[in-house]
Amino acid sequence: MKKLLFAPLFYFLSLSVSAQTELQLDTIVVQTEDEIPQILPDDLPFWYARRFKFNAGAFFPVNNTQVRVGNNNGNFGTTIDLEDDLGFSKSTTSFIADFQWRISRRSRLVLEYFYLRRESVKTLDREIEFGDHVYPVNASVSAFFDNNIARLAYSYAILSKPKYEAGLLIGAHVIFGDMGLQLNTNIGSVGVEDNFDFTAPLPDIGAWGEFVLGPKFGLYTNINYLSLTIDNIRGRIISYNLSVLYNIYKNFSITAGYTGLNIRVDVEKERLNGFFKWGYNGPSLTATYTFGNKIKFSK
Repeated sequence: MKKLLFAPLFYFLSLSVSAQTELQLDTIVVQTEDEIPQILPDDLPFWYARRFKFNAGAFFPVNNTQVRVGNNNGNFGTTIDLEDDLGFSKSTTSFIADFQWRISRRSRLVLEYFYLRRESVKTLDREIEFGDHVYPVNASVSAFFDNNIARLAYSYAILSKPKYEAGLLIGAHVIFGDMGLQLNTNIGSVGVEDNFDFTAPLPDIGAWGEFVLGPKFGLYTNINYLSLTIDNIRGRIISYNLSVLYNIYKNFSITAGYTGLNIRVDVEKERLNGFFKWGYNGPSLTATYTFGNKIKFSK
């Protein structure tokens, strides 16, 4: 009699357990990535995957620069090598800085800034036509070349793991350039001088990767390229960067890198037409500070 009473009970209990198991399996199958529990591994370095990161320091580029400035009267000007023709130093020191905001686990915004001012005084070895004037052989000229470069880029991590990330980026370098020549004489200035300034927004696309090499070491690399025409500006840009971070203490680190940039810009203005080609590459050394909440990665 007892067997007859308990048999139906065991049968219904087994059906209930089976149904619950199937429901749990179905739940696991339909989970999306956003529903998977988010964790931050205990062994992830303190300095890595912070919401904000700030870099500032010195850059030591080796430059190779060519400029040609004509006018709208049909004069194309002379192609000038700033280092060979005007005596600019190839090796320089400049200031660089960047700020990174990690919007989410996969998305980030980066703002970069670079400043370089160069000056020279040179007795010309050949005749130079620049803008509205011709500077004769053996003339003493003073020259300057100022460049400010700001860059804003959005990066998206296609691969996003606790100790490595890689993805694509889209951004724009905005170049603020200014160059001038002035004739030097024994009796002072005689009003022979020319200036050419321009602003060139140059969008670019690229790929990047970031890796944790150890508790105190990290690696970052990126490469960018684009060639296009915007209104009266035709430009091409190629840039790359490789940097290694060494953590000193908690949020504070130092970063040593190697950066290169090659730019060609053709600018048509109301009075002057200019051609500008600038390439530089060299090492950098910056102080790095990370702060804010830690980013959580999928398990």
